[in-house]
Amino acid sequence: MVRPIVAPSILASDFANLECGCHKVINAGADWLHIDVMDGHFVPNITLGQPIVASLRKAVPRVDDTSSSKPKAFFDCHMMVESPEKWVADFAKCGADQFTFHYEATKDPLALVKLIKSHNIRAACAIKPGTPVDVLFELGPHLDMALVMTVEPGFGGQKFMIDMMPKVEALRNKFPQLDIQVDGGLGKDTIPHAAKAGANVIVAGTSVFTAENPTEVISFLKSEVAENLEEKNLLT
Repeated sequence: MVRPIVAPSILASDFANLECGCHKVINAGADWLHIDVMDGHFVPNITLGQPIVASLRKAVPRVDDTSSSKPKAFFDCHMMVESPEKWVADFAKCGADQFTFHYEATKDPLALVKLIKSHNIRAACAIKPGTPVDVLFELGPHLDMALVMTVEPGFGGQKFMIDMMPKVEALRNKFPQLDIQVDGGLGKDTIPHAAKAGANVIVAGTSVFTAENPTEVISFLKSEVAENLEEKNLLT
């Protein structure tokens, strides 16, 4: 069984007020923070690195940290980088709860999954729009989550690719208990397509961080996902 999860992408936040922005969306109902890490090689953009993740972890404790009264969240690190193997230990140490690598960036995805899990964090694998979904079929039983990109990775604010939904549907049919994430162009207008296909982890950047009422947006996203999971008898 799976549950609806909303993971606002901090790429859409105001970096001058990152702590406040993250606290705001967590208090509005966000479950995870989606942290886009780009190296300027795998994708044509450079974003957050280890110092930002480590600093943010101090401001946003882990969900199971009972010693702090600050808003807590799961750190979902989306690693759009070459040679992701090199960065597992660093990001685990910085506070990542999940390390999502790209299938296209590694020669041995199963070995990478095992490496990630050896650091006691969750392992996830992402595929670009041009990558066929069946590359995940053999790897799926070893994953904690699969990510179907619904835009070309690298920049926020792109248009949602509805033609990626058959990939989501194929994964949900094959792995009914797997967390399946969609990332790119998700908001009120596009969530019905993703929810119907079977996605349960929704990355929403601009639609949440720039919303006048992020609580209402997050609630809407979750309700759409929950309704469709319930219809499939998969709702936790």
